[in-house]
Amino acid sequence: MLLRWEIIAVFAVSLGASGLYAFISLIGSLTAQAALHSQSVTLNGSQAPGRPVLDLFLQLDSLLSGVAPVLLAIYLLFRAGDWSSIGLNWSQPGRDFLRGAALAAFIGFSGLGLYLIAYKLGIAVNVVAEGLPDIWWRFPVLILSAIQNGLLEEVLVTGYLLTRLRKLGVNPAAAIAISATLRGSYHLYQGFGGFIGNAIMGVIFGVLFLRWRRVGPMIIAHSLIDAVAFIGYALLVGHVSWLP
Repeated sequence: MLLRWEIIAVFAVSLGASGLYAFISLIGSLTAQAALHSQSVTLNGSQAPGRPVLDLFLQLDSLLSGVAPVLLAIYLLFRAGDWSSIGLNWSQPGRDFLRGAALAAFIGFSGLGLYLIAYKLGIAVNVVAEGLPDIWWRFPVLILSAIQNGLLEEVLVTGYLLTRLRKLGVNPAAAIAISATLRGSYHLYQGFGGFIGNAIMGVIFGVLFLRWRRVGPMIIAHSLIDAVAFIGYALLVGHVSWLP
C-alpha cells in the first residue's frame, strides 16, 4: 500500500500534474473558436522578454526545478535497495550511447513524420519548439532543456515507474501500457498527435527497458531527439516550406 502511495506522490509533484494540466489545456484548445491546427504552443520561450540576463537566470531556475523529481525518484530507489534495477550507471557507456543514438535516429525521424501528418490532419497544434532571443546562451539553454527532458521523463516514466509496477506484481504488458499512457498524457497540450506519438514512443522504450534493464539509452535517445528538434527548429524555421 505504501508503495502505491509513493508512486502517486512522486507523480503528483511531477509528470502526473503535468498530465492533468495538459488535459485541461487540450480541452481549452478544443473549445476555442480557432481550429486545433491553427493554434500554437511554444516549448522553450522567453521568460523575461527584453531582459536577457534575467531571462537566462529564470531559464536555469526552471531547468533545475525540472530535475528535482529525478533526485527524489533516485533517492527513493536507492533507499529501497532498487537503485541497480534501472541500470543508471557508467558500466556500459559505449553500448548505451550506440543504443541511444540508434533509437534517436529511428524515433526522431518517425516522430517528425507523425507530427507533420497529425498537423495536416488537423489533430495537432503547431508546436513552436523554441522562441528564445537570439543571444549567446540560446543554444546552450536548448541543449540543457533537452537533457532535462531526457532525465525527467526517462528516469521517472521508464525506469522508476516500470520498476515500481514490477515490484507491485503488475503484468509487464500492463505496466508498459500505463507508462506509455502517462507519457502521452502530459503531451496532450500538443493535441492528439502529441499523445499518440509519445505513447508509441513509450511502448518502444518500455519494451526495450524491460529487455535491457538500463535506462541510460532512453535518456540519451530522448535528449538527442529533443536537442535536434529544438536546435533544428531554430535554424530551419522560416527557411523551409514543410515546417509549420
